[in-house]
Amino acid sequence: MRRVAVTGMGAITPLGNDLASTWEGLIAGRSGIGHITQFDTTGYEVRIGGEVKHFSPEGYISPKELRHMDRSVQFALVAAKQAVADAGLELPGSGLAPEEVGIYFGSASGGFRQLLKQHEVLLREGPRRVSPFYLPHFITDTASGVMAIAFGAEGPNMAVVSACATGGHAIGEAFECIRRGDARVVIAGGTEAGLLPVMYAGFINMKALANDNECPERACKPFDARRDGFVMSEGAGVMILEDLEFARQRGARIYAEMIGYGASNDAYHLVAPREDAVGAIKTMRAALRKAGLPPEAVDYINPHGTGTPLNDKFETAAIRAVFGEHAYKLAVSSTKSMLGHLFGAAGAVEAIITVMTLHTGIIPPTINYEVPDPDCDLDYVPNVARQGSPKVGMSNSFGLGGHNSSVLFRRYEG
Repeated sequence: MRRVAVTGMGAITPLGNDLASTWEGLIAGRSGIGHITQFDTTGYEVRIGGEVKHFSPEGYISPKELRHMDRSVQFALVAAKQAVADAGLELPGSGLAPEEVGIYFGSASGGFRQLLKQHEVLLREGPRRVSPFYLPHFITDTASGVMAIAFGAEGPNMAVVSACATGGHAIGEAFECIRRGDARVVIAGGTEAGLLPVMYAGFINMKALANDNECPERACKPFDARRDGFVMSEGAGVMILEDLEFARQRGARIYAEMIGYGASNDAYHLVAPREDAVGAIKTMRAALRKAGLPPEAVDYINPHGTGTPLNDKFETAAIRAVFGEHAYKLAVSSTKSMLGHLFGAAGAVEAIITVMTLHTGIIPPTINYEVPDPDCDLDYVPNVARQGSPKVGMSNSFGLGGHNSSVLFRRYEG
């Protein structure tokens, strides 16, 4: 099996339109959550979210392409171009045959706003006014197809869709693709632009969202006893994975080595997590098994950590079950406290954060942590970033439908 390196990363998030600004905001403990501006929230019980601000894709995407491109695809393509440049690759090119470059990229909802927009046109103006361009731009694999065209990538290409676990699964499957020799470079990650009225109405009626319209930046409180739900957000995360030997040969800067990946399903409920946390336990153990590491080797976990009463309780229990007494030596920080929940992009962005934590030695905090919960008794790196020397980090993502992913990275030391 080939070894896998992380050589490039790109991010569009509520904290910034690139990885540098996102990372700076995270280690500063700054929240990207605010009041929704994309639609009129009058009559909505919850009026906050994690919007991407001042996004300008024009420098990356031509006006002709932008005309029909969904916001989620714009996020994806910009983040991908950032990641490819960060990796020092020229695609097509860099000594790679087109079939040696793959793409594993997903979204929980895809270009859903395209469907809604054209449905309004249909109702208002009739069927002859519906755009012929909307169909190829609303389906969930549009981003992976657009990226293939942009980078001349003719290798394995698929859209991974597993709700909130999408980004983690996409990166995990990209890892497997390189390990088995099906590609030398894979562009992997997830995107989401689902801040839409109908989405909000649905999640509000599910009683799933944090509700602090007066102080949005304090709304998301993972692992805190006062937590009352997650915050919807948007953005994209892209990671460039490479055959380690190829990366070395071309003199690439290597952020970390990806060493493990686990996937499972709760097979229990479409929304609620299992009380015994078996799915989460299995996916973390699978990642460790694939890496050939004991639990004691892990130093840091970026958890799913949504801020919902059940997720945080059961994820903490799962971490205790997998790591035993070592669980109390782990740093466990939920960056959703600052970014909100990016759904299909969450796992990708949080995997990137995990790699940055290993690369820089700085552990981002869980902000808004003030009131301890007896059921959540780990070290959540409360409120202030911490300097450390973590060598192995894990990122967990758990999605609606019972989907679970865990990805595992090790600091690269040559």
